[in-house]
Order: sequence, then structure tokens, then C-alpha cells
Amino acid sequence: MKHVSILPLFDATLTSIDSSHQILTRVNDFMRYQQRQPFYEVEIVGATKNIELGAGLYKVSANKTISEIDKTDLVVLPLLCGDFAKAIQKNNVYTQWLTRQYHNKAEIVCLCVGSFFLASTGLLDKKKCAVHWAAKNEFRTMFPEVSIIDDSIITDENGIYTCGGGYSYLNLLLYIIEKHLGREISVLVSKMFEIDIERKSQNPFMIFVGQKNHGDEIVLNAQHLIENNPTQSYTIDEICLKLGVGRRTFERKFKKCTGNSVAEYIQRVKVEFAKKHLEAGRKTVNEIIYETGYNDIDAFRKVFKKITDLSPIDYRKKYAV
Repeated sequence: MKHVSILPLFDATLTSIDSSHQILTRVNDFMRYQQRQPFYEVEIVGATKNIELGAGLYKVSANKTISEIDKTDLVVLPLLCGDFAKAIQKNNVYTQWLTRQYHNKAEIVCLCVGSFFLASTGLLDKKKCAVHWAAKNEFRTMFPEVSIIDDSIITDENGIYTCGGGYSYLNLLLYIIEKHLGREISVLVSKMFEIDIERKSQNPFMIFVGQKNHGDEIVLNAQHLIENNPTQSYTIDEICLKLGVGRRTFERKFKKCTGNSVAEYIQRVKVEFAKKHLEAGRKTVNEIIYETGYNDIDAFRKVFKKITDLSPIDYRKKYAV
């Protein structure tokens, strides 16, 4: 059996703790139905036996404390909600124990923005991490040594698993179950809990917010110019002329500060403009595309699908108000 330690971190959401406990425990029932041995021994493992969550709204009783667990096989870090810097400080009590367990071959399953705490331990340095789109800019600022992945909801690297997107942690749990026990059990869990096993990306849910906490005035002015004029088709040379800067240096600084090339940034702003109008549902798809400044409808459709994983028509069907 694999011993699973679910850590009730400070500012963790009760749902992510309980869901992890329920799903992994239920796997054992499915194994018994198939006349197989239980696979997971699941425990809540806290810094103390009694933990308050949700500013005292909930109380969790741990099965054991970290001082009682010398070795575990799988550590689940739940989703955090609140002030990440404060949560990191409060959860520092787990850092040494978590690091020791990882170096002792334990796998770490990190649910969504629990990654802020995991990154603070240094275990994610030089590794890939999926981060919720709304927290990506803050995460990049705090942990520049971590490689953010935003085209997939799950990363799997050297025994550390992360996911981006609030309830996408359910898909990460399915992924772990499949890795340990095979596709058949994972599909069974997805059916019993009614989880969409094929969800692979955050892109359809993402709202683009440019990174602006970089302190570069020229880049910030360029961002404002692009964002305030989503219907304009500025070339990079035109932007440089307006700002009075050289193209080569500007492009390099823009990429470094925002994480996007200038062309990518323009595309994302235009796609965000189109999404809002598609959600409103009053204009035709072609009218909206022309308003973004694109004359080539097919070209914009390709850009839109690349960024959202949906065609403009499918996006409207999914999100029209």
C-alpha cells in the first residue's frame, strides 16, 4: 500500500482536502469490488492534531502529526485561498518535513495554487509548474526560477505533480490514480464522481491579464497602448515610433517583462476583445473579427483557437450570456 499524507495547510480550502481524501479512499473500495487489495492508506497529517481553516469557520482533526510520520509515499498539498505570502509564512512549519519526504522518494501532488507554498520550499526550482491563469503573474514575480506552464493543466516532473485551474485538481487526482493503477480504475473513478477525464487545458477558461509588475515604464506604456486600442492593427515598428524606442531592445525588454512577445501580446488582447463581444452575442462572428482589426477571417480563427482551444463559434455557444 502507498501511504498518503494530505496536509491541512494554513489557508487551504476544505473542499480540496476532503475531495482528495474521499477520492483516494474510494479507490480502495473499487479495488475490493474487483477482488484486489486496497492500494492507498490515506491520512490527514498536520503540524498539530487540530487545525482551523477558513478563518476559524472549519476545524480539521488530523489523523497524525508530521512528527509522527517518518516516511510517506505521497504528499497532497491542497489548494490555498487568500494571501499567498502570509500562507507561505504560516506553512513554513511543513517545509523541512516536506523536503525530507521528497528526498526520501515521496511523490508530491500539488493542487492548483498550493504551488505557491511548494515553490517557496525550493523544490520547484528549474522545474515546470502549472499555475492558475489568474495567479500566473504573481507567481512569476515571486518565483522566477520556476518554469510556468499554461498550455496544460497538469505537469509531471521528477515525482512532483502540479495543476492549474481551481477544480482541475480533480483531473490531477485522476492522473495520479491512472499512473499508479492504470486507465481502467481512473476511468471508473471519473464515472463514479462524474469528473470530465478529458479536460487537458485551462485555455477555454482563461482571461488574459498582462504582467505589469515589472517597473519598466516604456514596456508599461506599450501595454497600455495595445490594451486601450484593441481594434487597431499596430505593427511593432509603429509602436516603437510612438514610444521613441529602438525595435531590437524594445522587443527584448517587452518579452522579459511580460512573458509574451509583442506580437503575442497584441493577439491576446484582440482575442480577449473578441471573447467579450462573443459572450454578449449581439454581433455576428465575422463582424467581431473585423472589429479586432483583422481582415483575414481565417487567420484570426486560427489565432483564436490556438489561444482558447475553441473556435469563435464554439466559444459563443459555450459562454454567450
